[in-house]
Amino acid sequence: MRAGTIHLRKRILAYVKNRILEGHSPTIREVQQAFDFAAVESARQHLKALVESGDLHQLSGQARGYSLPHHRSFKRRAIPILGFVQAGQLTTALEDPDGFLELPLRHSQDEHFLLRVEGESMTGAGIQPGDLLLVRRAAVAQNGAIVVALVEDEATVKRIEITPKSIKLKPENPKFATIEVSNNSLSLLGVVIEVHRYLEGIPSLDG
Repeated sequence: MRAGTIHLRKRILAYVKNRILEGHSPTIREVQQAFDFAAVESARQHLKALVESGDLHQLSGQARGYSLPHHRSFKRRAIPILGFVQAGQLTTALEDPDGFLELPLRHSQDEHFLLRVEGESMTGAGIQPGDLLLVRRAAVAQNGAIVVALVEDEATVKRIEITPKSIKLKPENPKFATIEVSNNSLSLLGVVIEVHRYLEGIPSLDG
């Protein structure tokens, strides 16, 4: 599968997940319109692939026929909320836990944390100000992953692009500029694996 297709499919999955979290799964035609596909069949094929990969569950006989899969075998863990990360210009990283959220984890043996989002540079990937990002702590990431990166003691969330000559932290909003960094000035805090949005406040285990 080409990198462009993988990137597009991740964007579609993020869009569908966020619509489900907001209360309504999108219709196939709404996905078509959101991503400017010429034909509704293009949207249908991408959604079909996401169902086949296990990222979405298809509900029969419903126009808004997609839900998030239930992974009953996943272990639930209390994940610390570590403050804000800027999805825009670079800002000083905050690691002052202000609560916990219990979530099921696919890889419960890994270390995870949650960060609240400020800024609008990743809206094209379905990441909005106020969202909580579930981050798997990691020092390396695959090309094209959405990462929390530390550049000279400042943190930001961007999509990473790695080439033999450069490392770029790319926004998902044309109003923001790409950040080009050197190996010496960049360290990764982790890889974003989920986006959580709560319309009536963020629950925590400590009340």
